[in-house]
Amino acid sequence: MFTGIIEAIGTVEGIEIGRLGGAMTISAAFARALVRGESVAVSGVCLTVVKRSAKAFRVEVSPETLRRTTLGRLVRGQTVNLERAARLGDRLGGHLVSGHVDGVGKLAASRREGNARVLEIDVPLSLRRYLIPKGSVALDGISLTVNSVRGKRFSVAIIPHTAEATTIGGKKAGDSFNVEVDLIGKYVEQLVQPYGKTGRGKIRF
Repeated sequence: MFTGIIEAIGTVEGIEIGRLGGAMTISAAFARALVRGESVAVSGVCLTVVKRSAKAFRVEVSPETLRRTTLGRLVRGQTVNLERAARLGDRLGGHLVSGHVDGVGKLAASRREGNARVLEIDVPLSLRRYLIPKGSVALDGISLTVNSVRGKRFSVAIIPHTAEATTIGGKKAGDSFNVEVDLIGKYVEQLVQPYGKTGRGKIRF
């Protein structure tokens, strides 16, 4: 489990990706502290450390992960957002992020608004129902607040610190994001869905 507060920006040092999966090596300031088998969110995707050195770590990527995320598009030298798994007792500065990406979004437009940059993101319509104004969303692993929602498009505001401390500051129109919608919303939907389909029960709030 993660919080969406990016810990470091890493660089892809090596990548071997094919239709059947693959692996990549990523340099990171905290690589020496990692242990084999622990989880690291790489641009919002929960991956397992299989090897590490003093300056870099290696992860493996399954075909399912390649289908659902942008990792298959990475190239050597590209930067990625990194976050180590949260520990019990840590402050929850963002929101609950599982690292299980729901889909890929695309930056449709952006504009300046005061000291912030407002991004408008297009997502698959299947994710629309999980996005609510002032709710939470993770873009490339970054915990952000949803400003507005209209059709398949939603907006977020990026403050200068977030632009500098993550890879989002370099995004331009047409670029893609790993999108993870609110985890709690998905569980609630799963729990109440049988009642809505059969009409056998009533849900009281």
